[in-house]
Amino acid sequence: MLHRTHIKTAQHILTYAQRLQGGGVERAMLRMAAGWLGGGRRVTLVLGSREGPLAAEIPEGIELIELGDARYSALLGLATQMREVRPDLIFCAGNHYSGVAAVTRLRLGRNCPPIVAKVSNALVRPELSPGAAWRYRRWLRLHPWFLDQVVAMTPAMAAEAVAEMGMPAERVSVIANPPAAAIAGAAPVAVPDGRYLIGVGRLEPQKRWDRLLAALPRLADPEIKLLLLGEGSARGALEAQVAALGLGARVTMPGHAGDPLPALRAAAVAVLTSDYEGVPGVLREALSVGTPVVSTESSVAVREIVHAPELGTVIGREDADGLVAALDQWLAPDAVRPAPVAAAGDPIAEYLALFDRVVSTHRQ
Repeated sequence: MLHRTHIKTAQHILTYAQRLQGGGVERAMLRMAAGWLGGGRRVTLVLGSREGPLAAEIPEGIELIELGDARYSALLGLATQMREVRPDLIFCAGNHYSGVAAVTRLRLGRNCPPIVAKVSNALVRPELSPGAAWRYRRWLRLHPWFLDQVVAMTPAMAAEAVAEMGMPAERVSVIANPPAAAIAGAAPVAVPDGRYLIGVGRLEPQKRWDRLLAALPRLADPEIKLLLLGEGSARGALEAQVAALGLGARVTMPGHAGDPLPALRAAAVAVLTSDYEGVPGVLREALSVGTPVVSTESSVAVREIVHAPELGTVIGREDADGLVAALDQWLAPDAVRPAPVAAAGDPIAEYLALFDRVVSTHRQ
């Protein structure tokens, strides 16, 4: 008689976040959670607080545990929720949250389920001071101790994880984020009259939107406007810069957009001026609707996305003249917009296959 061996799979996935203020990490996490639910898995989301515009995107059917405390420190007690709900696997949605994964592993010890973490930001940070860069490298080198598997969104980011974290190559997988889709019921974004540039992302120092504002008065076409979608702590400084440059009639900053795709589609150029990024989803989103992009070289993944000159232009972080020249090139009357770039693969199925493999081979 043949005996069938039971192979354990990731039937219950737990993930976590501080709040839902509109960051790309949290938005991608919710998109993936919806896919895992659609794949028949049980998903628990531990939230510090559900405050924020992305709360409308929490997928139906998810099991939500709200801590009532949006501080990062509140998530450091995740081991308590783990003991109660006993998931098969923990998913860490980005670099910002890897400290929680480390503390959870330390507190649960051998009782900790496997942890899979996604690389969401650059692992090489040239903008850091020498001391801060040294501390960051030391922190990255601890990751193989508490992570079972790392997911990078492109091959170059996977190579960076191997090099900077010291993760064995067999513990690093390449899986893209699920592509953005139209969000039913999202409030439409009011776009400027005439041609406009668009920036999509948090209003935080990392994004360096000040570079884009400084370039605007230098463009050959003085009628070009800027739509900046996002919210964050740098709003006051950016508004002051707009006023100082006399750009009040040309710059619109309406805050978070429930669905930025229509505004991206209608824009002349999508622009990203960050110091550092992981794999910037906005570049893929813009190209998916046929809008050319101009981006700083804020990640090794940028040139993997903007891999041909007909898609856009990649410039140095501090190349102010290059930014103006690239924008003028794509704003020229004879500039040809790229054909929409379709997403490849099935990220949800790839994630679930990875989770099942990690759980089936995990040994406590």
